[in-house]
Amino acid sequence: MQIRKYKKEDEDKVIKMVELEGEEWKSYYAPKNVERFKKALEKSITYVAYEGEELCGYSRSVDDNACEIIVCDLLVAPKHRGKNVGSQLMECIYNDYPVEDVYLLAQFRKVKCQWMRIHRQ
Repeated sequence: MQIRKYKKEDEDKVIKMVELEGEEWKSYYAPKNVERFKKALEKSITYVAYEGEELCGYSRSVDDNACEIIVCDLLVAPKHRGKNVGSQLMECIYNDYPVEDVYLLAQFRKVKCQWMRIHRQ
């Protein structure tokens, strides 16, 4: 598996992955929002995970340029779940931002959003 920083040429694959997740992710791929999502992918701290030419997952985070990294998106394709892809994407954040605290805003199906501070291994 290769994990690297997002490039513009990853855009279509990331959007397709989000679309395949269904209605819960529609705020990203809906026609009125897709351009904003594309801009967010470029302006955020975004990593992509590939196996060959296949996109396995991506993460998108923002920082305050001092203390904190907030993970906005962490998505792994269904067939790659359970293979530590998400953990490897998180490791990229830890490696590139070794002193910042990392937070994840998590929302699971029909469960309220909650903030979680992620502890480094």
